[in-house]
Amino acid sequence: MLLEIRHFLIICPLAFVAGIIDAIAGGGGLITLPAYMLAGLPPHFAIGTNKLGAGLGTAVALGRYMKDGYVKKKQACVCIVCALAGSAAGAGLGFLVKDEIFEVIMVLVLPVVAFYVLKEKNLDKEREAYTMKRTICLCIPVAFGVGGYDGFYGAGTGTFFLLLLTGVVHMKLREANGMAKVSNLATNIAAFSVYLINGRVLWTLGLAAGVFGIAGNYIGATAFEKGGSRIVKPVMLIVLTAFFLKVFSSLL
Repeated sequence: MLLEIRHFLIICPLAFVAGIIDAIAGGGGLITLPAYMLAGLPPHFAIGTNKLGAGLGTAVALGRYMKDGYVKKKQACVCIVCALAGSAAGAGLGFLVKDEIFEVIMVLVLPVVAFYVLKEKNLDKEREAYTMKRTICLCIPVAFGVGGYDGFYGAGTGTFFLLLLTGVVHMKLREANGMAKVSNLATNIAAFSVYLINGRVLWTLGLAAGVFGIAGNYIGATAFEKGGSRIVKPVMLIVLTAFFLKVFSSLL
């Protein structure tokens, strides 16, 4: 496929914005994937190239969170393995369940999730800390379940990781965001490998978008460190609203 300057002019600025959002609350793919489609890329090239650019940005945000001590190795290893297993299972399920059925489920679920975010006055509130053993046990179904969702559908994966790791596993917000980035990067790499093997990655465009995504993720990670839950909550609501509108419009 021949690339034109308009591809870069459309995708790169939006990759920068998506990087900021993704580092703070996840959900950057809700911006980047439509951007590739808007630029005129065929669906499989759009997904494969997006995995390259998004993965680079996520790696930078993860590196920042690891440097600040937000990622614990034992929990990270469990989340990576379970997220990869879930992603493989979700991809297989995608061949069995029609998109329309899943989209109806999401239209019903997303308002409930948004209500939970609105109801929670402080996403970083102090919760009873679980033992390491219980934390790891809870990470297994969360990582497998969200990983399965990522393999099946994918949009807003980081946001769901963040919500479940704070609400169910009782991780602190900063640790949850670090763990979400670990799991999300693992599933991104797995999916990227599949598209790369099948020749569906445009390296020049993906790397260019990745540079802009890296810049956005760096700014977003800095904003997250300074703002914490105060900045996460409104960004998360924006992501959930955009996701709801996207899914709802596809049903019309």
